[in-house]
Amino acid sequence: MVPGRLLTHWIRGDRVGPSPVDRARPGSKHHLIVDRHGTPLAVTLTGGNRHDVTQLLPLLDAIPSIRGLRGRPRRKPRRLYADRGYDFDKYRRLLWKRGIKPLIARRGVAHGSALGKVRWVVERAFAWLHQFKRLRTRYERRADLHQGLLELACTIICLRRLRKALRPQQ
Repeated sequence: MVPGRLLTHWIRGDRVGPSPVDRARPGSKHHLIVDRHGTPLAVTLTGGNRHDVTQLLPLLDAIPSIRGLRGRPRRKPRRLYADRGYDFDKYRRLLWKRGIKPLIARRGVAHGSALGKVRWVVERAFAWLHQFKRLRTRYERRADLHQGLLELACTIICLRRLRKALRPQQ
């Protein structure tokens, strides 16, 4: 599950491009890949004028090993759900070559593909990320600082989910 989310900024810096929504202001995008429960697996930061699909393969490559039952840990998901911004035949073929089934909404087709029943998990993960004010509005000029805050926020989200899972049932 891999959508990108646009942020507007009041400071110019690295990885900040013209915002596609408000061209007078610079912007950045957070690109996020999560598991089926909304736990962040990989995150990147790009300029606001970069297309979402350009970060699809780097995000997949950034996923850490996933522990399973027995044998070698998985390094890739079985399926990938994405919105229309990722609907390119080139990337669909690349996903199939990697052994990943692409479940991507088609461009130019009326809504109702039923992928929204699954993709809400990603939107919720973005809502969790943007509860952190420093991520909602970018104040840092340097991209490495903002990337660090983005990764810290993902770590906090993972920690909260882990604490909730380990809490004794009442």
